[in-house]
Amino acid sequence: MNILSIQSWVAYGHVGNAAAIFPLQRLGAEVWAIHTVQFSNHPGHGQFRGQVLPPALIRDCVDGMDAIGVLPRCDAVLSGYVGDAETGAAILDAARRVKAANPRALWCCDPVMGDEGPGIYVRPGIPEFVRDQALPAADIATPNRFELEWLTGGEARSTDALRRAVARLQAMGPRCVMVTSVRTEDTPADAIDLVAAEDGALWRVRTPLLPAKVSGAGDAISALFLFHRAATGSARAALERAASSIHGVLRATVAAGSKEILSVAAQAEFVAPTRLFVAEPC
Repeated sequence: MNILSIQSWVAYGHVGNAAAIFPLQRLGAEVWAIHTVQFSNHPGHGQFRGQVLPPALIRDCVDGMDAIGVLPRCDAVLSGYVGDAETGAAILDAARRVKAANPRALWCCDPVMGDEGPGIYVRPGIPEFVRDQALPAADIATPNRFELEWLTGGEARSTDALRRAVARLQAMGPRCVMVTSVRTEDTPADAIDLVAAEDGALWRVRTPLLPAKVSGAGDAISALFLFHRAATGSARAALERAASSIHGVLRATVAAGSKEILSVAAQAEFVAPTRLFVAEPC
């Protein structure tokens, strides 16, 4: 499987492409990575250095791959942190070119733009780009609950409201949706839910809540979900495998007391999770 991954890069830690590339490679995928930013570390450390890379870089790289004739071999596009609204247009163009070269290719759009607590943390124009341009062209979307609520204009804090919000998001474009960091009135205090929807079905995986305050888990699980959805054709199977792997990695991260997700040390979890979680209808 060949995956074009267009998102951020950090020299230290694991977020964006630095969180997505290695798990995908560990599963056997070839990853064609293009970075939207080059930072020293993720902003969660309180400070960082680096640059937002120019949109022309994305276009040049895609032009180069097109020139050597490999775009028809691209099976999927994964996009995450945009960096700048103008970069979004270059990502959209890249996804369209891949899908024109290979109509079976999937575009998974991870709408990285905010979360509970900090709220919207990306530059102006990016949320609107994601909502109005990226999602209508995407096949898969992987928001967290905060992003789902912002994108659909309503709360998703009960099971019924969550179901309606997911349906509204699907009506915007992506036929397959995975939502992370889900808590409803049915979620126990010591658990966290992930849900996936496709073809009229909504599935939930419930995992124990871990005291993990690290960045990058969302980027990694989006990559894993895309890989397993492309490999199996099943949103339910993709949810089970992605959730099981991330839980295993986070459990190892907490046990080690690490402030960065231990993608390398716990890499076996990507291939053979220690604990397998089963999805149930939601």
